[in-house]
Amino acid sequence: MAQIIGAGIFVIVGVGVKIAGPGIVLSFAISGSAAMLAALCYAEMAAMHPAAGGAYSYAHAIFGEICAWIIGWDLILEYGMGAATAAVGWSYYFQELLKGLNVVLPAWAAGGALSRADGLINLPAALIVLLLAALLILRTRTNALVARSLVFLKVGILLVVVMVGIFYVRPEHLTPLVPKGSFSLIQGASLVFFAYLGFDVVAITAEEARRPQRDIPVGIIGSLIICTFIYIAVTLVLVGMAPYQEIDAAAPFAVIFKQVGLDWVAALVALGALGGITSVLYILLLAQPRVLFAMGRDGLLPSWTTKLHSGFQTPHVTTLACGLMVAALAAFTPIEKLAFLCNIGTLFAFFVVCLGVFIMRWTRPAAPRPFRIPGGRLVSSLGALTSLSLMFSMPLDSWLRLFLWLLLGLFLYWFAGFRRRRQGD
Repeated sequence: MAQIIGAGIFVIVGVGVKIAGPGIVLSFAISGSAAMLAALCYAEMAAMHPAAGGAYSYAHAIFGEICAWIIGWDLILEYGMGAATAAVGWSYYFQELLKGLNVVLPAWAAGGALSRADGLINLPAALIVLLLAALLILRTRTNALVARSLVFLKVGILLVVVMVGIFYVRPEHLTPLVPKGSFSLIQGASLVFFAYLGFDVVAITAEEARRPQRDIPVGIIGSLIICTFIYIAVTLVLVGMAPYQEIDAAAPFAVIFKQVGLDWVAALVALGALGGITSVLYILLLAQPRVLFAMGRDGLLPSWTTKLHSGFQTPHVTTLACGLMVAALAAFTPIEKLAFLCNIGTLFAFFVVCLGVFIMRWTRPAAPRPFRIPGGRLVSSLGALTSLSLMFSMPLDSWLRLFLWLLLGLFLYWFAGFRRRRQGD
Protein backbone atom coordinates (compact mmCIF):
# COMPACT_ATOMS: atom_id res chain seq x y z
CA MET A 1 0.00 0.00 0.00
CA ALA A 2 3.03 2.29 0.23
CA GLN A 3 2.72 3.11 -3.45
CA ILE A 4 -1.06 3.74 -3.44
CA ILE A 5 -2.33 5.71 -0.44
CA GLY A 6 -1.29 9.33 -0.70
CA ALA A 7 -2.27 12.41 -2.71
CA GLY A 8 -5.30 10.66 -4.20
CA ILE A 9 -7.20 10.35 -0.95
CA PHE A 10 -5.68 13.31 0.89
CA VAL A 11 -6.04 15.89 -1.91
CA ILE A 12 -7.78 14.73 -5.10
CA VAL A 13 -10.86 13.72 -3.11
CA GLY A 14 -11.39 17.43 -2.37
CA VAL A 15 -11.44 18.24 -6.08
CA GLY A 16 -13.66 15.22 -6.73
CA VAL A 17 -16.26 16.40 -4.20
CA LYS A 18 -16.67 19.60 -6.22
CA ILE A 19 -17.51 17.46 -9.25
CA ALA A 20 -19.69 14.68 -7.79
CA GLY A 21 -20.86 16.06 -4.43
CA PRO A 22 -21.61 13.39 -1.79
CA GLY A 23 -21.75 10.92 -4.68
CA ILE A 24 -17.94 10.93 -4.62
CA VAL A 25 -18.32 7.86 -2.37
CA LEU A 26 -19.91 6.03 -5.30
CA SER A 27 -17.21 7.42 -7.60
CA PHE A 28 -14.60 5.71 -5.44
CA ALA A 29 -16.53 2.45 -5.68
CA ILE A 30 -16.68 2.79 -9.49
CA SER A 31 -13.00 3.64 -9.87
CA GLY A 32 -12.08 0.90 -7.39
CA SER A 33 -13.97 -1.66 -9.47
CA ALA A 34 -12.20 -0.47 -12.62
CA ALA A 35 -8.84 -0.64 -10.87
CA MET A 36 -9.57 -4.16 -9.63
CA LEU A 37 -10.35 -5.41 -13.15
CA ALA A 38 -7.10 -3.90 -14.41
CA ALA A 39 -5.22 -5.23 -11.38
CA LEU A 40 -6.31 -8.80 -12.10
CA CYS A 41 -4.98 -8.45 -15.65
CA TYR A 42 -1.75 -6.89 -14.36
CA ALA A 43 -1.35 -9.78 -11.92
CA GLU A 44 -1.67 -12.40 -14.67
CA MET A 45 0.73 -10.55 -16.95
CA ALA A 46 3.24 -9.83 -14.18
CA ALA A 47 3.31 -13.49 -13.16
CA MET A 48 3.86 -14.56 -16.80
CA HIS A 49 6.47 -11.87 -17.56
CA PRO A 50 8.25 -10.83 -14.32
CA ALA A 51 10.41 -8.19 -16.00
CA ALA A 52 11.11 -4.56 -15.15
CA GLY A 53 8.97 -2.09 -17.06
CA GLY A 54 5.46 -3.30 -16.21
CA ALA A 55 2.95 -2.59 -18.99
CA TYR A 56 5.82 -1.65 -21.30
CA SER A 57 7.36 -5.12 -21.00
CA TYR A 58 3.96 -6.81 -21.49
CA ALA A 59 3.25 -4.76 -24.62
CA HIS A 60 6.69 -5.64 -25.97
CA ALA A 61 6.03 -9.35 -25.45
CA ILE A 62 2.52 -9.31 -26.97
CA PHE A 63 2.25 -6.53 -29.54
CA GLY A 64 5.83 -5.84 -30.57
CA GLU A 65 8.22 -2.93 -30.51
CA ILE A 66 6.15 0.00 -31.73
CA CYS A 67 3.27 -0.69 -29.34
CA ALA A 68 5.78 -1.18 -26.53
CA TRP A 69 7.25 2.22 -27.35
CA ILE A 70 3.82 3.87 -27.20
CA ILE A 71 3.06 2.29 -23.83
CA GLY A 72 6.49 3.09 -22.43
CA TRP A 73 6.12 6.68 -23.58
CA ASP A 74 2.65 6.75 -22.01
CA LEU A 75 4.01 5.39 -18.70
CA ILE A 76 6.59 8.16 -18.62
CA LEU A 77 3.67 10.58 -18.84
CA GLU A 78 1.67 8.70 -16.19
CA TYR A 79 4.40 8.59 -13.57
CA GLY A 80 5.59 12.11 -14.30
CA MET A 81 2.11 13.64 -14.01
CA GLY A 82 1.37 11.46 -10.99
CA ALA A 83 4.49 12.65 -9.21
CA ALA A 84 3.76 16.28 -10.07
CA THR A 85 0.19 15.92 -8.77
CA ALA A 86 1.44 14.37 -5.54
CA ALA A 87 3.97 17.18 -5.13
CA VAL A 88 1.28 19.88 -5.50
CA GLY A 89 -0.87 18.02 -2.94
CA TRP A 90 2.13 17.84 -0.60
CA SER A 91 2.54 21.60 -0.95
CA TYR A 92 -1.10 22.26 0.03
CA TYR A 93 -0.80 20.29 3.27
CA PHE A 94 2.65 21.69 4.02
CA GLN A 95 1.28 25.22 3.78
CA GLU A 96 -1.71 24.24 5.91
CA LEU A 97 0.66 22.94 8.57
CA LEU A 98 2.69 26.15 8.41
CA LYS A 99 -0.48 28.19 8.92
CA GLY A 100 -1.01 26.32 12.19
CA LEU A 101 2.39 27.66 13.23
CA ASN A 102 1.41 31.18 12.08
CA VAL A 103 3.78 31.01 9.12
CA VAL A 104 2.43 32.07 5.72
CA LEU A 105 4.47 31.80 2.55
CA PRO A 106 4.70 34.84 0.27
CA ALA A 107 1.93 34.85 -2.34
CA TRP A 108 4.40 34.48 -5.22
CA ALA A 109 5.79 31.22 -3.77
CA ALA A 110 2.55 29.59 -2.61
CA GLY A 111 1.24 28.52 -6.01
CA GLY A 112 -2.33 28.74 -7.25
CA ALA A 113 -5.21 26.80 -5.74
CA LEU A 114 -6.78 24.59 -8.39
CA SER A 115 -7.31 26.57 -11.61
CA ARG A 116 -6.57 29.94 -10.04
CA ALA A 117 -3.16 31.40 -10.70
CA ASP A 118 -2.76 33.22 -7.39
CA GLY A 119 0.97 32.69 -7.12
CA LEU A 120 3.88 32.86 -9.49
CA ILE A 121 5.30 29.46 -8.55
CA ASN A 122 4.51 26.57 -6.24
CA LEU A 123 7.89 26.59 -4.55
CA PRO A 124 7.31 23.86 -1.90
CA ALA A 125 6.12 21.42 -4.60
CA ALA A 126 9.25 21.97 -6.70
CA LEU A 127 11.61 21.71 -3.73
CA ILE A 128 10.19 18.43 -2.38
CA VAL A 129 10.57 16.83 -5.82
CA LEU A 130 14.19 17.91 -6.12
CA LEU A 131 14.94 16.72 -2.58
CA LEU A 132 13.48 13.26 -3.18
CA ALA A 133 15.19 12.96 -6.56
CA ALA A 134 18.52 13.62 -4.83
CA LEU A 135 17.72 10.99 -2.19
CA LEU A 136 16.87 8.48 -4.92
CA ILE A 137 20.25 9.04 -6.54
CA LEU A 138 21.87 8.45 -3.14
CA ARG A 139 19.44 5.61 -2.51
CA THR A 140 20.19 3.60 0.60
CA ARG A 141 18.39 1.03 2.71
CA THR A 142 17.47 3.85 5.08
CA ASN A 143 15.43 5.54 2.33
CA ALA A 144 13.43 2.37 1.71
CA LEU A 145 12.92 1.84 5.45
CA VAL A 146 11.58 5.36 5.86
CA ALA A 147 9.23 4.88 2.89
CA ARG A 148 7.84 1.67 4.38
CA SER A 149 7.42 3.18 7.84
CA LEU A 150 5.34 6.00 6.35
CA VAL A 151 2.75 3.39 5.35
CA PHE A 152 1.84 2.83 8.99
CA LEU A 153 1.69 6.58 9.60
CA LYS A 154 -0.73 7.37 6.78
CA VAL A 155 -2.99 4.36 7.40
CA GLY A 156 -3.07 5.30 11.09
CA ILE A 157 -4.03 8.88 10.22
CA LEU A 158 -6.88 7.71 8.00
CA LEU A 159 -8.16 5.50 10.82
CA VAL A 160 -8.09 8.54 13.12
CA VAL A 161 -10.10 10.47 10.51
CA VAL A 162 -12.76 7.76 10.52
CA MET A 163 -12.88 7.14 14.28
CA VAL A 164 -13.00 10.84 15.25
CA GLY A 165 -14.88 12.21 12.25
CA ILE A 166 -17.73 9.70 12.44
CA PHE A 167 -19.09 11.52 15.51
CA TYR A 168 -19.51 14.68 13.40
CA VAL A 169 -21.29 13.05 10.47
CA ARG A 170 -24.77 14.40 9.78
CA PRO A 171 -27.08 12.38 7.46
CA GLU A 172 -28.51 15.56 5.92
CA HIS A 173 -25.08 16.34 4.43
CA LEU A 174 -25.34 13.18 2.32
CA THR A 175 -28.50 14.24 0.51
CA PRO A 176 -29.03 14.63 -2.30
CA LEU A 177 -26.43 11.94 -2.96
CA VAL A 178 -26.04 12.83 -6.64
CA PRO A 179 -26.79 16.58 -6.89
CA LYS A 180 -25.17 17.04 -10.31
CA GLY A 181 -26.48 14.03 -12.22
CA SER A 182 -25.18 10.53 -12.84
CA PHE A 183 -22.51 11.64 -15.32
CA SER A 184 -20.83 13.54 -12.48
CA LEU A 185 -20.25 10.19 -10.75
CA ILE A 186 -18.38 8.87 -13.78
CA GLN A 187 -16.35 12.05 -14.18
CA GLY A 188 -15.64 11.98 -10.45
CA ALA A 189 -14.50 8.37 -10.80
CA SER A 190 -12.20 9.31 -13.68
CA LEU A 191 -10.59 11.94 -11.43
CA VAL A 192 -10.31 10.01 -8.14
CA PHE A 193 -8.93 7.06 -10.10
CA PHE A 194 -5.69 8.84 -9.27
CA ALA A 195 -6.09 7.48 -5.74
CA TYR A 196 -5.46 3.97 -7.11
CA LEU A 197 -2.38 4.94 -9.06
CA GLY A 198 0.60 2.96 -7.84
CA PHE A 199 -0.48 -0.68 -7.71
CA ASP A 200 1.07 -1.10 -11.16
CA VAL A 201 4.41 0.06 -9.72
CA VAL A 202 4.60 -3.38 -8.10
CA ALA A 203 4.82 -4.79 -11.62
CA ILE A 204 7.44 -2.21 -12.64
CA THR A 205 9.82 -3.64 -10.01
CA ALA A 206 8.99 -7.29 -10.78
CA GLU A 207 12.61 -8.32 -11.28
CA GLU A 208 13.37 -7.40 -7.67
CA ALA A 209 10.69 -9.67 -6.17
CA ARG A 210 11.96 -12.90 -4.60
CA ARG A 211 9.00 -14.97 -5.85
CA PRO A 212 7.37 -12.79 -8.52
CA GLN A 213 4.84 -15.43 -9.65
CA ARG A 214 3.31 -15.42 -6.17
CA ASP A 215 4.34 -12.14 -4.55
CA ILE A 216 3.23 -9.79 -7.36
CA PRO A 217 -0.41 -11.00 -7.72
CA VAL A 218 -0.82 -11.07 -3.92
CA GLY A 219 0.73 -7.61 -3.56
CA ILE A 220 -1.34 -6.03 -6.32
CA ILE A 221 -4.75 -7.48 -5.48
CA GLY A 222 -4.44 -7.46 -1.70
CA SER A 223 -3.32 -3.84 -1.46
CA LEU A 224 -6.06 -2.73 -3.85
CA ILE A 225 -8.86 -4.39 -1.85
CA ILE A 226 -7.67 -2.87 1.43
CA CYS A 227 -7.27 0.60 -0.10
CA THR A 228 -10.76 0.55 -1.62
CA PHE A 229 -12.40 -0.15 1.75
CA ILE A 230 -10.31 2.56 3.43
CA TYR A 231 -11.13 5.13 0.72
CA ILE A 232 -14.89 4.56 0.88
CA ALA A 233 -14.95 4.80 4.69
CA VAL A 234 -12.82 7.95 4.81
CA THR A 235 -14.72 9.68 2.00
CA LEU A 236 -18.07 8.87 3.62
CA VAL A 237 -16.90 10.60 6.80
CA LEU A 238 -15.58 13.61 4.87
CA VAL A 239 -18.80 14.33 2.95
CA GLY A 240 -20.86 13.61 6.06
CA MET A 241 -19.10 16.22 8.19
CA ALA A 242 -20.14 19.27 6.16
CA PRO A 243 -22.15 20.30 3.08
CA TYR A 244 -20.06 19.35 0.06
CA GLN A 245 -19.98 22.99 -1.12
CA GLU A 246 -18.03 23.91 2.04
CA ILE A 247 -15.35 21.20 1.73
CA ASP A 248 -11.96 22.66 0.89
CA ALA A 249 -10.66 21.41 -2.45
CA ALA A 250 -6.95 21.76 -1.63
CA ALA A 251 -6.53 20.26 1.86
CA PRO A 252 -10.01 18.82 2.61
CA PHE A 253 -9.34 16.76 5.72
CA ALA A 254 -7.20 19.27 7.58
CA VAL A 255 -9.63 22.12 6.90
CA ILE A 256 -12.79 20.14 7.75
CA PHE A 257 -11.48 19.30 11.22
CA LYS A 258 -10.59 22.95 11.79
CA GLN A 259 -14.16 23.87 10.91
CA VAL A 260 -15.53 21.62 13.68
CA GLY A 261 -13.03 22.98 16.21
CA LEU A 262 -10.61 20.03 16.29
CA ASP A 263 -7.38 21.87 15.50
CA TRP A 264 -5.23 19.11 16.96
CA VAL A 265 -6.77 16.56 14.60
CA ALA A 266 -6.30 18.99 11.70
CA ALA A 267 -2.60 19.31 12.52
CA LEU A 268 -2.27 15.53 12.89
CA VAL A 269 -4.00 14.94 9.56
CA ALA A 270 -1.80 17.51 7.82
CA LEU A 271 1.30 15.82 9.22
CA GLY A 272 0.06 12.36 8.23
CA ALA A 273 -0.88 13.60 4.75
CA LEU A 274 2.62 14.97 4.29
CA GLY A 275 4.07 11.58 5.20
CA GLY A 276 1.62 9.67 3.02
CA ILE A 277 2.08 11.87 -0.01
CA THR A 278 5.87 11.82 0.44
CA SER A 279 5.93 8.01 0.25
CA VAL A 280 3.84 7.98 -2.96
CA LEU A 281 5.95 10.73 -4.49
CA TYR A 282 9.06 8.73 -3.63
CA ILE A 283 7.67 5.61 -5.33
CA LEU A 284 6.58 7.46 -8.49
CA LEU A 285 9.93 9.21 -8.84
CA LEU A 286 11.52 5.79 -8.43
CA ALA A 287 9.31 4.18 -11.11
CA GLN A 288 9.68 6.70 -13.92
CA PRO A 289 13.45 6.26 -14.45
CA ARG A 290 12.96 2.47 -14.39
CA VAL A 291 10.66 2.65 -17.40
CA LEU A 292 13.30 4.70 -19.18
CA PHE A 293 15.90 2.13 -18.14
CA ALA A 294 13.81 -0.76 -19.54
CA MET A 295 13.28 1.09 -22.83
CA GLY A 296 16.95 1.98 -23.06
CA ARG A 297 17.96 -1.62 -22.37
CA ASP A 298 15.83 -2.68 -25.35
CA GLY A 299 17.60 -0.16 -27.56
CA LEU A 300 14.63 2.19 -27.89
CA LEU A 301 16.33 5.07 -26.06
CA PRO A 302 19.92 6.37 -26.02
CA SER A 303 22.47 4.40 -24.03
CA TRP A 304 22.75 7.10 -21.36
CA THR A 305 19.33 6.06 -20.03
CA THR A 306 20.87 2.76 -18.87
CA LYS A 307 23.84 4.30 -17.10
CA LEU A 308 24.19 3.56 -13.39
CA HIS A 309 26.10 5.60 -10.84
CA SER A 310 29.46 4.00 -10.20
CA GLY A 311 29.11 4.24 -6.45
CA PHE A 312 25.37 4.04 -5.68
CA GLN A 313 24.34 1.82 -8.63
CA THR A 314 21.29 4.01 -9.32
CA PRO A 315 20.17 5.47 -12.68
CA HIS A 316 21.39 8.90 -11.67
CA VAL A 317 21.12 10.62 -15.05
CA THR A 318 17.50 9.63 -15.72
CA THR A 319 16.53 10.23 -12.09
CA LEU A 320 17.91 13.76 -12.25
CA ALA A 321 16.27 14.45 -15.63
CA CYS A 322 12.90 13.15 -14.40
CA GLY A 323 13.21 15.10 -11.17
CA LEU A 324 13.82 18.38 -12.99
CA MET A 325 10.88 17.78 -15.35
CA VAL A 326 8.47 16.86 -12.54
CA ALA A 327 9.62 19.81 -10.41
CA ALA A 328 8.88 22.22 -13.28
CA LEU A 329 5.42 20.73 -13.84
CA ALA A 330 4.57 20.82 -10.14
CA ALA A 331 5.74 24.42 -9.87
CA PHE A 332 3.51 25.85 -12.59
CA THR A 333 0.54 23.53 -13.31
CA PRO A 334 -2.85 23.37 -11.48
CA ILE A 335 -3.42 20.08 -9.70
CA GLU A 336 -6.63 19.02 -11.45
CA LYS A 337 -5.03 19.34 -14.90
CA LEU A 338 -2.11 17.21 -13.72
CA ALA A 339 -4.45 14.60 -12.25
CA PHE A 340 -6.63 14.25 -15.35
CA LEU A 341 -3.60 13.96 -17.61
CA CYS A 342 -2.05 11.38 -15.30
CA ASN A 343 -5.30 9.40 -15.18
CA ILE A 344 -5.89 9.34 -18.91
CA GLY A 345 -2.35 8.05 -19.40
CA THR A 346 -2.84 5.45 -16.68
CA LEU A 347 -6.16 4.24 -18.07
CA PHE A 348 -4.66 3.97 -21.55
CA ALA A 349 -1.94 1.68 -20.17
CA PHE A 350 -4.57 -0.35 -18.29
CA PHE A 351 -6.63 -0.66 -21.47
CA VAL A 352 -3.63 -2.12 -23.31
CA VAL A 353 -2.83 -4.58 -20.51
CA CYS A 354 -6.44 -5.80 -20.31
CA LEU A 355 -6.58 -6.09 -24.10
CA GLY A 356 -3.32 -8.01 -24.01
CA VAL A 357 -4.72 -10.58 -21.57
CA PHE A 358 -7.81 -11.00 -23.74
CA ILE A 359 -5.75 -11.50 -26.90
CA MET A 360 -3.37 -13.97 -25.26
CA ARG A 361 -6.27 -16.10 -24.07
CA TRP A 362 -7.05 -16.62 -27.77
CA THR A 363 -3.56 -16.72 -29.27
CA ARG A 364 -1.68 -18.55 -26.48
CA PRO A 365 -4.28 -20.48 -24.47
CA ALA A 366 -1.78 -23.15 -23.35
CA ALA A 367 0.93 -20.71 -22.18
CA PRO A 368 2.02 -21.27 -18.54
CA ARG A 369 0.14 -18.90 -16.23
CA PRO A 370 1.41 -19.03 -12.62
CA PHE A 371 -1.53 -16.77 -11.76
CA ARG A 372 -4.67 -17.26 -13.85
CA ILE A 373 -7.67 -14.92 -13.72
CA PRO A 374 -10.94 -16.80 -13.23
CA GLY A 375 -13.09 -16.00 -16.27
CA GLY A 376 -10.12 -14.37 -17.94
CA ARG A 377 -11.78 -13.39 -21.21
CA LEU A 378 -14.76 -11.79 -19.48
CA VAL A 379 -12.67 -10.00 -16.84
CA SER A 380 -10.11 -8.71 -19.34
CA SER A 381 -12.78 -7.47 -21.77
CA LEU A 382 -14.65 -5.73 -18.93
CA GLY A 383 -11.38 -4.20 -17.73
CA ALA A 384 -10.62 -2.84 -21.20
CA LEU A 385 -14.13 -1.43 -21.66
CA THR A 386 -14.23 0.11 -18.18
CA SER A 387 -10.87 1.82 -18.65
CA LEU A 388 -12.00 3.17 -22.01
CA SER A 389 -15.31 4.41 -20.54
CA LEU A 390 -13.54 6.38 -17.81
CA MET A 391 -11.22 7.88 -20.41
CA PHE A 392 -14.21 9.09 -22.45
CA SER A 393 -15.60 10.93 -19.41
CA MET A 394 -12.51 13.12 -19.14
CA PRO A 395 -12.26 16.72 -20.42
CA LEU A 396 -11.36 17.24 -24.07
CA ASP A 397 -8.13 19.05 -23.22
CA SER A 398 -6.85 15.90 -21.45
CA TRP A 399 -7.39 13.93 -24.66
CA LEU A 400 -5.66 16.65 -26.66
CA ARG A 401 -2.61 16.65 -24.38
CA LEU A 402 -2.43 12.84 -24.47
CA PHE A 403 -2.64 12.87 -28.27
CA LEU A 404 0.14 15.48 -28.56
CA TRP A 405 2.33 13.56 -26.12
CA LEU A 406 1.88 10.28 -28.04
CA LEU A 407 2.44 12.08 -31.34
CA LEU A 408 5.72 13.44 -30.00
CA GLY A 409 6.62 9.93 -28.87
CA LEU A 410 5.93 8.46 -32.32
CA PHE A 411 8.09 11.14 -33.90
CA LEU A 412 10.96 10.31 -31.53
CA TYR A 413 10.47 6.59 -32.21
CA TRP A 414 10.67 7.21 -35.96
CA PHE A 415 13.73 9.42 -35.50
CA ALA A 416 15.47 6.87 -33.25
CA GLY A 417 14.59 4.06 -35.68
CA PHE A 418 15.93 6.09 -38.58
CA ARG A 419 19.21 6.60 -36.76
CA ARG A 420 19.47 2.89 -35.93
CA ARG A 421 18.91 2.02 -39.57
CA ARG A 422 21.56 4.51 -40.66
CA GLN A 423 24.02 3.09 -38.14
CA GLY A 424 23.27 -0.43 -39.36
CA ASP A 425 23.99 0.46 -43.04
